[in-house]
Amino acid sequence: MRARVFVTLKPSVFDPQGRTIAEALHSLGYANVDDVRQGKYFELDLQTRRRRARSRPKWRTRFSPTR
Repeated sequence: MRARVFVTLKPSVFDPQGRTIAEALHSLGYANVDDVRQGKYFELDLQTRRRRARSRPKWRTRFSPTR
């Protein structure tokens, strides 16, 4: 089973790398870019005891810290 994890900052947290990327895109002529949020992407290969009939769940979970 493969899990895909996207890690980004909360929307309320300032993202200086995203801001720099947005400014660089504007200087390259991409004026329609409003905001960029920089993050990380992970793919995890997990061992499971049994195979499920479908490979993708119908639901999507978003993790965020509570503090």
